[in-house]
Amino acid sequence: MIGLHAFAKRETQMYPEEPVNVAPRYRGRIVLTRDPDGEERCVACNLCAAVCPVGCISLQKAEHEDGRWYPEFFRINFSRCIFCGLCEEACPTTALQLTPDFEMGEFKRQDLVYEKDDLLISGPGKYPEYNFYRKTGMAINGKDKGEADDEAKPIDVKSLLP
Repeated sequence: MIGLHAFAKRETQMYPEEPVNVAPRYRGRIVLTRDPDGEERCVACNLCAAVCPVGCISLQKAEHEDGRWYPEFFRINFSRCIFCGLCEEACPTTALQLTPDFEMGEFKRQDLVYEKDDLLISGPGKYPEYNFYRKTGMAINGKDKGEADDEAKPIDVKSLLP
């Protein structure tokens, strides 16, 4: 049986001349996404940094005038990242997403430290219609929950009881 493998056709991909076929669930480069409105999705909850097994994510929380949080800086050290995907699973706003991009080679180790500007993409990523603030019903200054434009009404959990 083992000798039959010697006569089988080899499957060599001629990268970079031919594109590489990665698996559909491949975990590659991490990006920060935006809402459909164009705002940052990250609310600086620090869950991604807490769940990271190698501690390659660091961020600092700041607050807008309307009370919403955002990361003042967001930094990922890709020389330490093991691309486990735990940060994507922990993110409550789907701000962190792993893409199938794998071409991240650099000549200097310092170039593998990506800042917020390097990570932030212009689109919503895998979830184009998701908007965290519309789903959570967070209050905006001067308005109660559920009164803002395009915001879902808050659910009355007491009426759901049997």
